[in-house]
This record gives sequence, structure tokens and C-alpha cells, in this order.
Amino acid sequence: MITYAALSPHPPIIVPEVGRDRISEAKPTISGMQAMARALVESLPDTVVFLTPHGNVFSDCITYLTEPQLSGDLSGFGAPQVRSSHPNDLELLQEIARRAQDQGISFLGITPDMALRHRLNDRIDHGIMVPLYYLEKAGLGDKPILAISVGYLDKQELYALGKIIQEAAANLGRRTAIVASGDMSHRLKNEGPYDYHPDGPRFDQTVKSLLEQGDVRGILNISDRLRDNAGECGYMSIVIMLGSLDGLEVEPRIFSYEGPFGVGYLVAGLKTGAARSSHWEEMEKSRAEQVKKRRQAESLPVSWARMTLEDYVKHHHTPPLPAAMEELTREKAGVFVSLKKNGQLRGCIGTFLPAYSNLAEEIQHNAIAAGLHDPRFPAVEAAELDSLVYSVDILSPPQDCSREDLDPKKYGVIVSSGSRRGLLLPDLEGVDTVEEQLSIALQKAGISPHEKYRIERFEVKRFT
Repeated sequence: MITYAALSPHPPIIVPEVGRDRISEAKPTISGMQAMARALVESLPDTVVFLTPHGNVFSDCITYLTEPQLSGDLSGFGAPQVRSSHPNDLELLQEIARRAQDQGISFLGITPDMALRHRLNDRIDHGIMVPLYYLEKAGLGDKPILAISVGYLDKQELYALGKIIQEAAANLGRRTAIVASGDMSHRLKNEGPYDYHPDGPRFDQTVKSLLEQGDVRGILNISDRLRDNAGECGYMSIVIMLGSLDGLEVEPRIFSYEGPFGVGYLVAGLKTGAARSSHWEEMEKSRAEQVKKRRQAESLPVSWARMTLEDYVKHHHTPPLPAAMEELTREKAGVFVSLKKNGQLRGCIGTFLPAYSNLAEEIQHNAIAAGLHDPRFPAVEAAELDSLVYSVDILSPPQDCSREDLDPKKYGVIVSSGSRRGLLLPDLEGVDTVEEQLSIALQKAGISPHEKYRIERFEVKRFT
């Protein structure tokens, strides 16, 4: 049911009403967009799914617009007369959302009320408006669309969402085209949006070459460092698009590539064909091997924290302590259990003084709290468990100290004034000075830096 997939740049300057006299500086891109749009429309989709990096983008979820009619314009670029309005394919959205939830992928709808409360955008952004402009010129008509914003999830989850889109379309019998909106490097020239970096053109040529070859694995293996140095905004859209093509033969075509304004514009199309072997199966096998290796290497406290949370999430009870872990009952200490997913914090709860009769109970209670009761995050779901990376910090008793006694790499800190208390663990990324450590701890406690407050320090033994 995936009829066609396209990679589209989105500089408003290639829209004549915006670019005006400068439109001639991007002739290859304009010709490429016109050819791509014709090919997509000729594939006769019922619905077009847009993947944009300029909507409501978050680190821990993928979002989509929920209004029955999706509208937008280019007024922010001096062309309010360029406007579009299309029905939202709500049935397809609901099917994608249901499947995403089953797989533990956070797929969040942005309602008008939510957008108003949190200053989000409930209209089509320019990442969609620009390719949509060319599709309408090619005869798309008033066909339904979906407006999905990418999120900073790991490659496997992004790819999985693409596969979910494919499965949802097939289940509904919906012929669906995919538009992955994204520019390549923004660092091709010093006079571009950012300073020149040699990884800018290197990234662009790598993506162009791999797309031309249909090399999915090569694209998925592009390093984060190369992407970061290039300053691109299209990679996440591409990965979701590739997921939507999983198990299908594709006929790739590069329509154009150039970087006239210091930003790479790559226009590509992928025409779908017969079934082929699935990259997803290879990815799942690789992930299972990584999980197995991680668990084989984990420490005793981490193994107990993981066993506890997994049993509680899956079966709603705590497991008995294995005999091999009896040593955890022989001491008492404060404990923090931290969970990360895709390198991002997913939960962290702890006690700076022991609250339970032994270390095993301390770890067990705090593991469940970190997974289910950290107010900053929704409760961990069963589908997420294999993606979690645990650490357990066992704290020494806190000691009174002065500012001069602190070292943010070696010691954690507790600040207190009356009943207000703030704690910060040691050796945290981005906390390099005593001033930064104290400032964050005071903010957590709600204590002004000008008030009198008590300082205590503690050491941590971190288990992974």
C-alpha cells in the first residue's frame, strides 16, 4: 500500500511567491521538485503522509496534528497568499497510533487546546507547506494528508514507526505516499546558516550515494557525529521513510542536488515494487543480541533493579530475591536508581538515607518508583523494558561541608534550609563546576542563593 516515497527539501525560497528574484538561484532544485511531485501524484495515492522536522519536535515522542482539516500558509515568509488546506486522514492516524502504543512508541496527538496551553503549533509548518505546494501544482487535488513531526528517538524506534505506517496503510487498504521533508547539511559554506564544516558536504554526498544505491543499512549506520557536525535536519525523516518501505523492493532516483545558499537540497524518489527481505528482522536480531550482552555484563545491584521493575510491570508483583543476591541484605544505604532510554533520562528516584531494612529492599522500592512514579515521566510500559539501561548509585552517609570541600565529579551535594532540600548526584553530564552543582541543587530545593543554607556532601558507588 506504499505507492511512493520521496525526500524533499523545504526552503521557502524555492516557492516563487517567496523567492521572487532569487528563485533562479535554485533552478535544479525547482526542476527536481517538479519531477518528484509528478512521480508521486502519478503513483495514485489515497493519502500522503508528511514527516517534518519543523513541527512540534520532542526528545521522547513523535507528534501529529489532530484537526479534521489541516491548514497552513507561508505568511511567516512574506507570502500569506500561499496557503493550503487538506482533510486529515483520521482513520489512518488512529490505526498508526494504536499500533505505536502496542509497540511502546510514544505517538502524541497535538490538539488545538494542547497547542494553546503549551504554545505549540497546530497548523501545517513550512516543512510540509513547501513540498505540498509542488504536489498541488502537480495535481494532488484535495486528497487527505497526515502531518507527523519527527522526534529525537533512536533509529530503531524511528524505523519502527515507518514500518507501523506501512502496516496501518495495508490493514486499511489505503494507498499511501510518504514525503520525508528535510534539508541536508546547513554547513556547506561560511555564508550559510552556520559556519562551514568539512563533514557538511561529506554527509550530503554520503546520503545521496546511499539513497541512490538503495542501501538502507548504510544509511542507518551513518554516525551521530557526522550528522551533528553536518548540522542536518533530514535524517530522522529519512529513517522513518525507510521504515515505511521495509520489505519492499525500491527503485531509487535522485532528481537533483545542490547547495546554493550553504544548505544542501536533495530531491529523491523511491518507487516501490515487489516484496523483499526485511531489514527490520535483522535490526530486531541485532537488538536482541545487544540486550543479551548488556544483561550478561550488568552488576548485581543493577540486575536486581531490572528484575524487580520487569516483574512489576509485567506481572504486578515483586520477585523474590534470588539466593545468589543474598549479599544485598547485609547492608543498608541510600540508593538512587536511574533509567535511561536512547541515552535520555527515563526515570530517577532515590533515597539519600536508608529508608528500608536492607539494600535489597532499598533498590527494589526505588526501581519501581523510578519506573512508575517519577512525576517527570509517564509510567514505563512493558514494550519499553528491553530498551531501558539501568544504573544504581549507592550513597555514603552525607557529611556537613563547605563550598570549598565540594568537587562535582567526586561528591554529590545536598542543600537544605528548613524543610526544603535539594540533592544532586556527582559526575553528571554538563555539571562541571561547584557553582553549577550548587545552583541546580538550590533550584531543586526552591532555595534562593542569597538565603542561608546547609551544605552536605556524599560519595557514590555507581553500578551499571
